Amino acid sequence: MNLTFFWLITTMCLVAIHQAEAQQAKKTYRIGYLTNSSEFRKQSEGTFRQALRDRGYIEEQNLVIDWRFSKGQLDQLPQLGAELVGFKPQCIVAVGVAPTIAVKQATNTIPIVMGNADDDPVRHGLVASLNRPGANVTGFTNIGSELAGKRLEILKEIVSRTTRVGILFDANGPGGVGHVRESESIAPALGLRIERLELSSPENLEKTFQAAIARGVEAVIVVNTAVIVGHNARIIKLAAQTRLPAMYTSSSSVAAGGLMSFSDDPGDRAKRVADYVDKILKGTHPADLPVQQPTKFELVINLKTAKQIGLTIPPNVLARADRVIR
Repeated sequence: MNLTFFWLITTMCLVAIHQAEAQQAKKTYRIGYLTNSSEFRKQSEGTFRQALRDRGYIEEQNLVIDWRFSKGQLDQLPQLGAELVGFKPQCIVAVGVAPTIAVKQATNTIPIVMGNADDDPVRHGLVASLNRPGANVTGFTNIGSELAGKRLEILKEIVSRTTRVGILFDANGPGGVGHVRESESIAPALGLRIERLELSSPENLEKTFQAAIARGVEAVIVVNTAVIVGHNARIIKLAAQTRLPAMYTSSSSVAAGGLMSFSDDPGDRAKRVADYVDKILKGTHPADLPVQQPTKFELVINLKTAKQIGLTIPPNVLARADRVIR
């Protein structure tokens, strides 16, 4: 082979490789993000954005994120999910069972990463199995109902006198029933009785708390699902007014003024979600990524709120807290 011709071919190959790398570096990725909350949460959305930055995805450079917030209004989810699908992103993050269902109904092709499925995704037909999702949905569950017993134990330690615990949950949503059933099965061993506080409409919040007091409820567990999340501020205020010690299933409620929470670590979850998004953007199919459960958990206590309702947190419980808001 002519040496000049050889070097010419080699140079052309190197130029082609360099151009391909440059095009890849300039590629802009687009993802959607649908959640029930009404605003950005520093521990979840903020951590998620930073985790993407750490992996080289930077907004306004090579990444576009379309954010949609349902503000606890379940009837808005189908429209919001369809909007995100219309942007034709490479991936959509859906936080919670209801948002995931809404996006899944809008697309069978765009990869969907569940950011925090608080119920059984198999039962809802979102995945074929946890190990082998089978279609375009994968992601993370929060095993909220499986932590029900631990939440009751902590409540019993803090409010030792209590014998009746109310569970506030969205009667129309898919995420709260499992938590209630698990609590009811564990409660007798702790000397507790569970009172179901079913919230059929946000307009009934005040009546629901009044009914709880009338039924002798001495503490309450708030299951943070769609409607509940959209009215967190009112719930926290009502818990304070009725002086009911309240345990939440999300630490964001404690940061907003709630008494305490025991849940998976939202920061760790957000990083793992970003890792799945990264894998999908690089070509991995959702069906090849197993649905995962949380591995890190945290107890968060708000001492300001405890003082406000006249509650003293036992030192042994305080010592076990992962975060204390003073």
